[in-house]
Amino acid sequence: MSAQTAEVTHLFISPGHNYYGRHGKGSEDHEILDREEISLVAGRGVEDDRFFGYKEDYKGQVTLFDHATYERVMSEFELPDLQPSAFRRNVVVVGLDLNDLIGRSFRLGEVELSGSEEAKPCYWMDEACAPGVEKFLRGSGGLRCRITAGGKLSKGTHTLELI
Repeated sequence: MSAQTAEVTHLFISPGHNYYGRHGKGSEDHEILDREEISLVAGRGVEDDRFFGYKEDYKGQVTLFDHATYERVMSEFELPDLQPSAFRRNVVVVGLDLNDLIGRSFRLGEVELSGSEEAKPCYWMDEACAPGVEKFLRGSGGLRCRITAGGKLSKGTHTLELI
């Protein structure tokens, strides 16, 4: 894979966990905020996000999600009002094969990331979106990454380069 162009369409942060760690307790209703720019801190996460500083060497310091997958869910489940924030990933992108980045280090704009693993969907996706979405998203739930060199990431077009 050589350098590719990717468009960042959404940048989300949330101050609290709506689903994570909530098994048997019911969901919460913390807002998710769409930002023009976010700050990524190496080894820590996205500033002001619920997972910032969560634990050392955390695999999901930042999460990416494919805009095309969002559109497929909207179409397949007839959800014209579904927002991309429902998936609770930090960065929504167009033009990348996220699964191809698992186990790879790359630069997106000025930040450097290491693709850890798929951001596997959990049963909460059926509540956040619609019944059946968890199963539908298996294999395309997004990408969990470690931040190896921090910086700012903004909406717009960026070059992705493997490093």
